[in-house]
Amino acid sequence: MMTDPIADLLTRIRNALGVGIASVLIPHSKMKTSILDVLTREGFIEGWEPVEKAGARKEMLIHLKYQKGRQPVIEGLRRVSRPGCRVYAAKGKLPSVRGGLGIAILSTSKGIMTDAEARAAGVGGEVICNVW
Repeated sequence: MMTDPIADLLTRIRNALGVGIASVLIPHSKMKTSILDVLTREGFIEGWEPVEKAGARKEMLIHLKYQKGRQPVIEGLRRVSRPGCRVYAAKGKLPSVRGGLGIAILSTSKGIMTDAEARAAGVGGEVICNVW
């Protein structure tokens, strides 16, 4: 049994980028779908698509993005809020990742969004992870 599916998602992406794989398969969930939508919108991954297998649970295929020379676009992923230690940020104290070069993904009352989108919407929330 997996206790932290978001950490599993980030680890699978990190491991695939480390060996230069073009795509990675992960179990499906609504939260992961929202996180992947944010990563796609911000240009960190090419995209993702649902995969249906007969008699199996739903999965998602993530298409990773590389620069020229097979250098990954994502330099780092870090899980911030964990099941044992939740981390929240108020609307006035939203984190900035790598001086604005990265993004923090937050779970807010208005959905999953980046730190910049949360500032514009004037909301705070749980800091899920940092991506740079």
